[in-house]
Amino acid sequence: MTQIAVADRLGEVKEYYFSKKLAQVESMRRAGHDVISLGIGSPDLPPHPSVVEALYRGAQDAHTHGYANYKGERVLLEAIAEWYGRKYGVRVDPESEVLTLYGSKEGLTYLCQTFVNPGDRVLVPNPGYPAYAAAVRLAGGVVDNYLLTEANGWMPDFEELERRVASEPVKMMFLNYPHMPTGTAPEARLFEQFVAFAEQHDILLVHDNPYSFIRNDAPQSILSVPGAREVAVELNSLSKSQNMAGWRVGMIVGREDVLSAVLRCKSNLNNAMFVPMQQAAAVALGLGDEWYAQVNATYRGREKWAVRILEDLGCTVRPGQVGLFEWGRLPDAVLAEGMDCYGFIDRILEEKDVFMTPGGIFGSGGERYVRVSLCADEETLERAWERLSK
Repeated sequence: MTQIAVADRLGEVKEYYFSKKLAQVESMRRAGHDVISLGIGSPDLPPHPSVVEALYRGAQDAHTHGYANYKGERVLLEAIAEWYGRKYGVRVDPESEVLTLYGSKEGLTYLCQTFVNPGDRVLVPNPGYPAYAAAVRLAGGVVDNYLLTEANGWMPDFEELERRVASEPVKMMFLNYPHMPTGTAPEARLFEQFVAFAEQHDILLVHDNPYSFIRNDAPQSILSVPGAREVAVELNSLSKSQNMAGWRVGMIVGREDVLSAVLRCKSNLNNAMFVPMQQAAAVALGLGDEWYAQVNATYRGREKWAVRILEDLGCTVRPGQVGLFEWGRLPDAVLAEGMDCYGFIDRILEEKDVFMTPGGIFGSGGERYVRVSLCADEETLERAWERLSK
């Protein structure tokens, strides 16, 4: 068979961890194992019924089945702008400062393809979402990890960052608060620090903000900071806050020239999403505070079981975490056995048929941690706890 060489741009980019691990879980289930998966953050709750109804109504319209506007339909662009004003106190122009996406993950790739040249350095949080580094590498950029530590409250060390950029310029910087995987909410004035840093060093900030409404009473947008529009754009999504992960509805919000450049890339690679999906997404964004309260009441009920699972495994869990997960530090005894987070997770999967996420997939800064997803009901979490406590 002729060998087809893989393009150099794939470089160190590997198959996404969950793509492989969830295939293993499915294989175990086919073999008769009742595996409980507490790994990926895919909401198990449905969208609001009115959202599904809006999709159905839109699909009945014979005129909604063609190609959509590349930027997004006006109904969704205006809904996003209204949502940003109502929930974040940020005014944006739906015509020039909003671009719809197939989920925010698509935006990471487009931003790197649009702005990152081969050899450009990009600051990426460690631990952090693996897709940041993958998007940089696919564009030929150089990943420059900035370490976040529990000792520093999972906040960046700006003095260290200053030393980094003094030696060599940086083109772009990813940040993500509320932070995944650690569940850390942004400290007061954190976004102001990021904006000042970016202004001083001519860096494009990319804030990934999909968790701001989950178990968080104070949702924030970096665009609310004075001067942020000059240096920052924000990615957001309906995947978590509206229980629409499979719908792939996201957005990038920010300055017009940046979004126009991204659109040049996007319009050559993809189209906008199905019009009825955009109509339904607009309904989802218009839901009132009672929606968020209901969703968060569910997750807070699950939280106690996730914490109990981690603590009964000997892990240390920092209180006050936000987002869709609980993050726990492995006990010293496990490390003393010579076992890392991957071995710990694999042992639990093999012996107890429970899958959790090893923190090492998020970077070296997560290697002594594990993560439990709240995307399973309380009964399932309790069953997992019972298995693990035996």
